[in-house]
Amino acid sequence: MSKWAGWLGRLGNRLNRMEARLDERRAEVEAETRGDLPGSAASAPDRSAVAGTAVPPPAAKTPASRPDPVAVVPWGVRVAAEVSWRLLLLAGMLWVLMRVISEVRLVVLAFAAALLVTALLQPFVVRLRRLGLPRGLATAVTAILGFVVIGLVGWFVVWQVMDNLDDLSDRVRDGINELKLWALDSPFHVTEKQINDIAKNLSETIGTNTEEITSAGLQGVTVLVEVLTGILLAMFSTLFLLYDGKRIWTWVLGLVPAPARPGVAGAGPRAWRTLTAYVRGTVLVALIDATFIGLGLYFLDVTMAVPLAVFIFLFAFIPLVGAVISGALAVVVALVTQGPFIALMVLAVVLAVQQIEGHVLQPFILGRAVRVHPLAVVLSVAAGGMIAGIGGAVVAVPLVAVTNTAVGYLRAYSREQQLHGAVPDGPGPHGATSAEPAPDGPAV
Repeated sequence: MSKWAGWLGRLGNRLNRMEARLDERRAEVEAETRGDLPGSAASAPDRSAVAGTAVPPPAAKTPASRPDPVAVVPWGVRVAAEVSWRLLLLAGMLWVLMRVISEVRLVVLAFAAALLVTALLQPFVVRLRRLGLPRGLATAVTAILGFVVIGLVGWFVVWQVMDNLDDLSDRVRDGINELKLWALDSPFHVTEKQINDIAKNLSETIGTNTEEITSAGLQGVTVLVEVLTGILLAMFSTLFLLYDGKRIWTWVLGLVPAPARPGVAGAGPRAWRTLTAYVRGTVLVALIDATFIGLGLYFLDVTMAVPLAVFIFLFAFIPLVGAVISGALAVVVALVTQGPFIALMVLAVVLAVQQIEGHVLQPFILGRAVRVHPLAVVLSVAAGGMIAGIGGAVVAVPLVAVTNTAVGYLRAYSREQQLHGAVPDGPGPHGATSAEPAPDGPAV
């Protein structure tokens, strides 16, 4: 019996020593986690005193291992790093998209122009359908009338410019002579020899750069061919969008992932209504601007008043920038052909009409449907012009307006779905920014 008692006592002592060592190791791990590793084993519970046995001193301590780098990096830096690489990924995708668009710029601009023309002509198709015409016939009548009107406007501009070109050349020559006389009589002490030297240098420059001018002319022919190709693409795209727009939209929805399809299906019609309101409002505002400024030019007897009015109508599709360019063109023509006083009168007319447009017409006609901040308008027009020239500047603002409407609806739709519990808030945090503790360890 005493033999069994002695054996059990030795077993109990060994178990006590193992427990003491485990407690000591646990205390070391906790100290390493906190960063304040104790210098001795006195912090561990002294269970050997309870057991009545002596525990041998521990071996020499090894240097503390370095903490996990993720635990050392501050929280704000970790969040900024994760946001940064995601932004870099989005920027890379956007850069690739811009490169692809620049390679097929003609097709993209033609389709964008087709969308704008379709947004303008679609109400006429709807009205003809309500009158009882078949869809194909209503589409054909609307498309033919729309293209005829656009073609007549272009022909009228070209005809007026060619018809008044000789008169404009004579008046420009007279204006240059008057400018020369004014420079000679001005307090700037300009001599006739200096003016003749400038004219001689210009003539020599033109004569020595004949090849560049010829190549520019050939490039102009290439641009003309591209413009004609784009016009044909836009016409065919408009025809199919007017005839089969709903089926095309249904096909596009089929490409969207199923969980996101309801939100996109609701955002699409709202974005289309925004585009339609923008095109209608812009056409109406441009027509009013061209009418009143054209009347002012006509009564002031400015050469080519009607073509200038048409140019003002066309440039009005480029917000802010187009109004400045067309107004400056009208003032320059008035200055060269009629003198400074008439030019100042034309400037007053242009500024008055543009002020009425900015403070009365656009808020009343466009309303809240396409409310875009002026800074966003300027930046989008500049970016569109840098990417795709005049066509990009025309398309930039409606693209921003449509995107603003779609994103706003999707944000509201997502918030409503979350409030009703239809969709989860999203996956929990993970990776370096996770605040949840690991299953069997401290938080990382």
